[in-house]
Amino acid sequence: MKKITAAITGVHGYTPEYVLTNQELERMVDTNDEWITTRTGIKERRILKGENAGTSVLGIKAAQGLLEKTGTKPEDIDLIICSTVTPDMMFPATANIISHGIGAENAFSFDMNAACSGFLFALTTGAQYIETGKYKKVIVIGADKMSSIIDYTDRQTCILFGDGAGAVLLEPSEDGLGVIDSILKTDGIGEKSLHMKAGGSRKPASIETINNKEHFVFQDGSTVFKFAVSKMADVSEEIVNKNNLSHEDIAWLVPHQANKRIIDATARRIGLDENKVMLNIQKYGNTTSATIPLCLWDYESKLKKGDNIILAAFGGGFTWGSIYIKWAYNPIQ
Repeated sequence: MKKITAAITGVHGYTPEYVLTNQELERMVDTNDEWITTRTGIKERRILKGENAGTSVLGIKAAQGLLEKTGTKPEDIDLIICSTVTPDMMFPATANIISHGIGAENAFSFDMNAACSGFLFALTTGAQYIETGKYKKVIVIGADKMSSIIDYTDRQTCILFGDGAGAVLLEPSEDGLGVIDSILKTDGIGEKSLHMKAGGSRKPASIETINNKEHFVFQDGSTVFKFAVSKMADVSEEIVNKNNLSHEDIAWLVPHQANKRIIDATARRIGLDENKVMLNIQKYGNTTSATIPLCLWDYESKLKKGDNIILAAFGGGFTWGSIYIKWAYNPIQ
């Protein structure tokens, strides 16, 4: 009996219409386009507007597009995993809201939180359900409305983040395609360097926490940058070596889109030219859980069946990881 692997058989993304440019940010905080572009590579980011519009809006749009593109009936979906750090509410899970929104009446669903590495953690988890033969169709979503937890008077963080969602469909393969290997890691030392202080059980919301702006992202930029450069590059090199791949074997590196300098460092570590690195940070910024699936969506027309693809990410926690995938289908004509 051939080994079952979990193959990505479709990908779709969604980003909101509103574009927040560097020029607009210049009017909001003490910054400028040249400074942002030079240090991050970001030119603009998308922001979800509208009353009562949470992360589920983004996830539903991405999942609906995925179902339509792949010709999949919502009632045939077995499982939905949503990676997010900005759930609509503490409960129910945003994945529950998404499953109802797309009519996936036979699926069970849950959220996963591993910050910017979340999509990798969710993809690996979803793949296990396929590999065991338990399920046939699993949707993995990375979605975040980062604008909901960003202080737009803080020039260190407001320039970095945007809103968006990406979704992939996982199905069984017996041809050696799909998720081949993964390395996922965490280290709680990162808590003090990247977190949202209030809103959880340790420090529930109060007038004091709101006045102190403790419901926004806090980031010690220099510490996070140093860890991200080393860990994301290290784990990418580790998975490449573990699977006996050379830089010639790799078709694409799909890095988390947090900072162009981190992306460049990761590519250099595994010997890849920039033309093999997926990059869309310039138009979306850091969408946290959504960056990697949005890259796959943007570059889908360039991917070929059998391509060796390395996914890599680093996030708060700290969390980091890499996944080796063999792409399962040729470009859709």
